[in-house]
Amino acid sequence: MTQIIIAGIVSFLVAIFTTPLLIRWFSSEGIGQEIREDGPKSHLRKRGTPTMGGIAIIVGITVAYVVCGVYGMAAGVGGFTVSGLLVLGLTLGLGALGFADDFIKLFKARNLGLNKTAKLVGQLVLAVAFGILILQFPDEQGLTPGSTNLSFIRDIDTMDLALGGGILGIIIFLVFIYILVSAWSNAVNLTDGLDGLAAGATALVMGAYTIITFWQFRNSCTVNVEPGCYSVRDPLDLAVLAVAGLGASLGFLWWNAAPAKIFMGDTGSLALGGLVAGLSVASRTELLMIIIGALFVIEAASVVIQVAFFKTTGKRVFRMAPFHHHFENGGWAETTVVIRFWLIAAMAVMLGVSIFYGEWLTATGVSL
Repeated sequence: MTQIIIAGIVSFLVAIFTTPLLIRWFSSEGIGQEIREDGPKSHLRKRGTPTMGGIAIIVGITVAYVVCGVYGMAAGVGGFTVSGLLVLGLTLGLGALGFADDFIKLFKARNLGLNKTAKLVGQLVLAVAFGILILQFPDEQGLTPGSTNLSFIRDIDTMDLALGGGILGIIIFLVFIYILVSAWSNAVNLTDGLDGLAAGATALVMGAYTIITFWQFRNSCTVNVEPGCYSVRDPLDLAVLAVAGLGASLGFLWWNAAPAKIFMGDTGSLALGGLVAGLSVASRTELLMIIIGALFVIEAASVVIQVAFFKTTGKRVFRMAPFHHHFENGGWAETTVVIRFWLIAAMAVMLGVSIFYGEWLTATGVSL
C-alpha cells in the first residue's frame, strides 16, 4: 500500500508542476495547436493553445514508477518487475509514436501529423513486440506476464487464442494483441477532443484498475492458493502503474480543464491508450476493460459507425464524430458535454468494478 500511495503522490506532483513549464516554453516559442477547419467552429478560439502536454503525463508516470521501484528494492518489499516494465514500455513506445505525430503537427505546421500508414505500422511494431515479450519470463510458478487465453475477470481456459501453440496460433494471438493495442490507443486518442475529457475519463479508469490490481495482489494464488485467488504475475507493480496513471492524469487535468491552457496531444493520448491496453492484458481482464473503458469504446464506435454509414449511404448518423462533437454541434456547451461524459465514464467504472468484486464473492462463496 505504501508504494501505491507514493506512486500516486509523486505522479500527481510531477505532472502538475511539469505541465506549466511546458505551457511557458511552448507559449514563449509561439508553438501551438492547429485547429481543423471542418471541426466545431467554437474550437477555432483554441488555435495556438500549447499541446504535447502528454509529456508531463509520461514523465509523471515514469518518475513515479522508478521511485517506487527504487523504494521497493531499498525496503526489501519488491522492486521492478517484468510485467510493470513491459506495460510501461508499451506506454512509452506509443507515447513516442504520438510525440512524432505531434512534432510534425507543430514544427511542420501540418494538423494531420503522421499519415495513417505510418501510425498503424508504428502501432503494429509495438504491439507485436509487446505480444511476444508478454508470453516470456515465467516466474517460479511458471506464470508469465500475459497468456494466450482470452480473459474477462480471469483467463477463460476454453478460449486459447493461440490454439494450443504452433505458428498459426501465435500469429492469431499477435493479431489479437495488435487489434487490442491499436483499438485502445486510437479510442483514447479520439476521446481527446474536448478540454479535460480524455484526462478525466482516463483518471477514472486508472482508479478502477488501481483497485482491481491491488485486490489481485491481496488475493494472489502465488501467496495462497484458495478459492477466488488470481493467477496474475506482479499485480502490485501493475497497481503502481495504474495509480501513477491516475495521479499523472489528475495533475495534467489541473491545467487541461476548461478552458484548457494546454492539450495532451497524441503524445499523451496514445501513451494512455497503451497503458489501458497493457494493464488489461497483464491483469488478465481484456473483456472487463471494455466495460470499464466504455466511454472510450463509445467514442471509437461512433467514428466507425459514422464512416461506415456515410460510405454505404452517403448520409451521416451523427452531426459529427467522434460522439462528443455530435452534442457540441447540437448546442451543448463544451463543459456540459465533458461533465456528462465523465458521469458516463464513472458509471461504467462502477459497473465494471462491481462485476469484478461480485465474481470474487461468487468464487469464494462469500455472501453479503
